[in-house]
Amino acid sequence: MQIIRYADLKATPWANGGGLTRQVAVGPLKTDWDWRISIAEVAKAGPFSVLPGIERILTIIDGELIALTVDGVEHALEKYRPYRFSGDAITSASLPTGALMDLNLMTRRDVFKGYTTIVELSKKRPQPVFDGQFAVLLAGSATVSANDGATTDTLGRLDTVVGSEEEPAISGRGFLAVLSIDPC
Repeated sequence: MQIIRYADLKATPWANGGGLTRQVAVGPLKTDWDWRISIAEVAKAGPFSVLPGIERILTIIDGELIALTVDGVEHALEKYRPYRFSGDAITSASLPTGALMDLNLMTRRDVFKGYTTIVELSKKRPQPVFDGQFAVLLAGSATVSANDGATTDTLGRLDTVVGSEEEPAISGRGFLAVLSIDPC
């Protein structure tokens, strides 16, 4: 059972000074990444980097609202509502309610397809994390157990459980982002 602790992730400042990014996971590395999961602290409004051939899913995880303009069309994105857009698009953001944090899933088009789902946790119905999935604790308290029940660990806010064939399961109270990365 693998847990990526948010506290252990290195913060990297953006070139434009508008925020920080913590890379949660990336893969597979041949010459470049084909998928990437990151958590960003967004402090200033501004343009996004153009990422040709990449599909992006952005989810606000702390803060209220981001106004994302994608190819000239504005989209108001609220907390815990994933939004998919092309990395090829000319994109910029404004922060009408102030600084925020977002969860990003980026996949190389025609190689992988990404999905983000927000799940409310239950103590009675554990949420399995399958191979090809990552589960990020967004809010609340939770534990993760190996499928044999022998190993249990407590999760902190923004800790990530890596899915596997052993299907670790998360239970508790709060909200979880389940990110699925499927080969095309």
